[in-house]
Amino acid sequence: MSLEDRTKATAKNVEGKAQEAWGNVTGDPEDKAEGKAKQAESEVRHSVEDVKDNIKKNLD
Repeated sequence: MSLEDRTKATAKNVEGKAQEAWGNVTGDPEDKAEGKAKQAESEVRHSVEDVKDNIKKNLD
């Protein structure tokens, strides 16, 4: 597990939520879509870290 990678993923999620919220406030569909994409990227990053953790656990 890389704490740094998990922290970056969490930051990306927060950034995406903020951008989506800003898009909702301003009515900008592009901001909303970009925010949702950043949140999806964060989920993928977390999943990758989970897989890496499981592999490491199984090897130990």
